[in-house]
Amino acid sequence: MSDLVCVGALAGAFGVRGEVRLKSYCAVPEDIETYSPLCTEDGQHSYSVALIGTIQNGFTARLGGIETKEQADALRGLRLFARRDQLPSLPDDEFYHADLIGLTVLDSGGTRLGQVKSVLNHGAGDLLEIHGPGLRDSVLLPFTRDNVPTVDLTQGRIIADPPQGLF
Repeated sequence: MSDLVCVGALAGAFGVRGEVRLKSYCAVPEDIETYSPLCTEDGQHSYSVALIGTIQNGFTARLGGIETKEQADALRGLRLFARRDQLPSLPDDEFYHADLIGLTVLDSGGTRLGQVKSVLNHGAGDLLEIHGPGLRDSVLLPFTRDNVPTVDLTQGRIIADPPQGLF
C-alpha cells in the first residue's frame, strides 16, 4: 500500500488570476479541501487548496503558489495526492481503489486468475479489471460481495467467486 492516495486532478486554468479547475475523487467531493496541502505523486511539490466555487464536474480552486493563468495551465492533468493518514478510516467492507490495484486474484480453490489492473466505475458499481498471463483480454469482474467474498490486504490477495464462464 502506498502512503499517498489520489484525491483529485487539475483540469486546467479557470480565469486569468491563477485559479484552476479541480476534479475531486473523494466520496464527499468538498472534502478535498480538508486534506490540504496536497502533493504530486513524486512528492516533489505540495499545494495548499482553497475551493472558491463550483463548476460542472468539479470546483474552481486556488492553489498555493499559483498566481497566473500560465502557471495554472502548466498544471493541467496533474494528479493531486493526500497522505493516507489524512484520510478517514474506512469500514471493514470498504476499500480505497489504490489499495486494490495490484492485488492477486485467486478463485475459491486457490487457482490464480490474475491481478487487479484498475478499478472502474461507470455508474452501476465498481468493476475490477483483471489481467494475467492466461488471459487474452482483461476481464471485468463486478466488485460485489457475491463475486468477491474476501479481500485480504495484508496477504495482498482477493478471493473471487466469478460468474460461470467469465474466466
